[in-house]
Amino acid sequence: MPLTDTAIRNAKPARKPFKLSDGGGLYLLIEPRGTKLWRMAYRHAGKQKTLAFGIYPIVNLADARARRDAARKLLDEGVDPSVQRKLEKQANAIDFKLVAGELLDKMRREGRAAATLAKTQWLLEFAYAAIGARPIAKITALEILDFLRKIEARQKYETARRLRSTCGMVFRYAIATGRAQRDPTLDLRGALTAPKVKHRAAIIDPIEIGALLRAIEGFEGQATTRAALRLAPLLFVRPGELRHAEWTEFDFEGAVWTIPADKMKMRRPHRVPLAKLAIVILNDLKAETGAFRWLFPSVRTPKKPISENTLNAALRRLGYGPEQMTAHGFRAMAATRLNEMGQWNSDAIERQLAHQERNDVRRAYTHGAEYWSERVSMMQAWSDYLDELKETGKVLPLRQSS
Repeated sequence: MPLTDTAIRNAKPARKPFKLSDGGGLYLLIEPRGTKLWRMAYRHAGKQKTLAFGIYPIVNLADARARRDAARKLLDEGVDPSVQRKLEKQANAIDFKLVAGELLDKMRREGRAAATLAKTQWLLEFAYAAIGARPIAKITALEILDFLRKIEARQKYETARRLRSTCGMVFRYAIATGRAQRDPTLDLRGALTAPKVKHRAAIIDPIEIGALLRAIEGFEGQATTRAALRLAPLLFVRPGELRHAEWTEFDFEGAVWTIPADKMKMRRPHRVPLAKLAIVILNDLKAETGAFRWLFPSVRTPKKPISENTLNAALRRLGYGPEQMTAHGFRAMAATRLNEMGQWNSDAIERQLAHQERNDVRRAYTHGAEYWSERVSMMQAWSDYLDELKETGKVLPLRQSS
């Protein structure tokens, strides 16, 4: 016969423990000292087991029945409710910061760039303050949105967007390792303010390019900085790739600079053909810094390369504001002029820019298509074109190098 609250309240302890059954395996165990404990008896995999639901009246009759029904549902699905409870307790003991730390360790083992690791760590610090100590399996989308809104309140829209993505990485890692069931950041799609796209400033007009090159030739700062400024338009690699260049990566006889995969954004090694003028600049630079690891060592310590702000600061000294030209702008300069002149395969230009094909099928078919001979010819022609712009200041056609 099912229990009632009145029967439970009126039940008196005896010299020995006894049970009051409610059905479905649920019963109330009354101990001699008067404590009333909810228990559930069940069988799983041929074994008799017991599940504890708490103390009456902290857990009332309705709650005990709800817990029994939930346990019976698990049994119907072939799941041992005792094992499930242990797993849930373990999940509750694993917080967001612990899983995020494991993910960072994994990224380090995979050889991710130091800049990527530092950026990820920096972003996660925002999350640690809000949900770092929270069980990762219990974190809700609203909790995440709350601290992202606080970042947005400071008009850091891009930071909020990147942090949502980074948190998503942590949750997906937790799912893969059995510590969470889903990624709550997926529920926030469309909830954050979309940042305005800011294109990096770049000079692409031929006459203005010539003026910029002449200004670089007249740069009166550090010789290494001047060399970096001269090489930037010739090689049009990413600023970080240029400032981290090492002498061991250069083959002067073969006229090629091979950048290791761990320095590249796409994690693939990249080759840069060296035009004649680039080799001249590099040979002059080697007389200055050839004894060091870096082409462009810091003035403070040769053990480190120049800072990420060095080239942009040099452009400001030349009179070019951030709205006019940036170190990254040399890539846009080359991409725009080379494509507009239509003398080279667009895939060769993209490969020289170290861009990855976005279409998965097309990338599979073009993988390994280096267009190397065309790129060698293109880089020499580009160097000659820049040299003529610098010398004449006129708009010139870009001619195929012989």
